[in-house]
This record gives sequence, C-alpha cells and structure tokens, in this order.
Amino acid sequence: MKQISAAVVFVVLAVSPARAEEDMQDGFSLIGEGARIILRGLIEEMEPALEDLQGLAEDMAGEMGPMMLELRGLIGDMTLYQMPEVLPNGDIIIRRKPALAPDLPQPGDEIEL
Repeated sequence: MKQISAAVVFVVLAVSPARAEEDMQDGFSLIGEGARIILRGLIEEMEPALEDLQGLAEDMAGEMGPMMLELRGLIGDMTLYQMPEVLPNGDIIIRRKPALAPDLPQPGDEIEL
C-alpha cells in the first residue's frame, strides 16, 4: 500500500510542473488576447477624434507655414539666439547670444585648411 501511494505521489508531482507550465502559458495567452481586445476597442473609440485632430493639424500647418517661413527668413540661424524669455508683463524676449571673440571663427564662416 505504501508503495502504491508513493508511486501515486511521485506521478502527481512529476505531472504537476508540466501542467502548471501549460496553465501559465494559457494564462499569458489569455492576458495577451484581453489586452489586444481592449486596445482594439480604444482605437475604434478614438478614431473619430484622431481624424478631427489630423484635420485641425493640417489646417493649422496651412495657415502657419507661410508665417514660419517668413520668421525663419528674418531670424536666420537659430543657433545665434538664446532661448525665449517671458517677462512678468507677458512680453517675450529672444536675445542674441554674445558674439564670439574676433579671433575665433564665427558660425557660418569657412575655415581654410
């Protein structure tokens, strides 16, 4: 009797890790499938809002594009300026960086080799 019960315990213990691994794999696949379903639902719900946002961005780019090109022409090389600073009264100041020493090459200058 002891030998039979020992054999049964051995078989149960031998099969348990394999069964536990299968259960874990099934659990992970179910979690993955659930995540896919949730994300698919979110995408379907957000699609109209994203299309509206895309249209708004296209409209804004159409209006702002010419102004940004004009500003770029006025400013030139942005690396010559510091970050914009907002004053307490709401004014925005964009200061030029201090000029480099005269013996050092300026940005945009060609260097003779």
